[in-house]
Amino acid sequence: MSALNSYLEGFITERRKNLFHEVVNQRTRYITVVLEDIYQAQNASAVLRTCDCFGIQDVHIIENNNLYDVNPDVALGSDKWLNLYKYNELENNTEFAIKKLKKSGYRIIATTPHKDTVNVEDFNLSKGKTALMFGTELKGLSKEALDLADEYLKIPMFGFTESFNISVSAAIILHHLTLMLKSDKKIDWMLSDNEKSLILLQWLKNTIKDPDALIERFYKKNTEK
Repeated sequence: MSALNSYLEGFITERRKNLFHEVVNQRTRYITVVLEDIYQAQNASAVLRTCDCFGIQDVHIIENNNLYDVNPDVALGSDKWLNLYKYNELENNTEFAIKKLKKSGYRIIATTPHKDTVNVEDFNLSKGKTALMFGTELKGLSKEALDLADEYLKIPMFGFTESFNISVSAAIILHHLTLMLKSDKKIDWMLSDNEKSLILLQWLKNTIKDPDALIERFYKKNTEK
């Protein structure tokens, strides 16, 4: 851990410090979540809360037609503890986001009941890092997202309704996959020490009052030595 982190930890309680370290040790980037054009703030915020609860650190947000709004009453501050990456500078950001994730070593997994999909409990997580794509509440993923996906995943259903609400789908899938992840001793799912240190710094800055002034004081003090 960096000297700066150690310094900033002096401004939080011992209980909070221990909680930060306990949580960051369970964080992963082996699984990431990609949200394409989610427009209902309640669902969008519920997915963030689910990601935090299951230890998913990164959420990628594609904004083609809809802005992604966080409902604080639903998110309950979960967005403070996650890394959110937004793609909204192009007319169509889906292809750009997918290519960037593939370049980072992710296989793109489209969640959809409409293709030749594998059931979530049969999904092979050990094949490599996984980016789970979820689409809009009404139409699901775009044709472009489905065409660019590497594999397809579904939740088996036995009723008349065609699909789950997106926040429910994310919760069910992440529950299954994180259990798989942490029970498979061959998968290296944990963050590196450097990644943990950077995330801890982010959390400390989000927690401490006027962190920039404290950081400036830290560097000034160390420069004078």
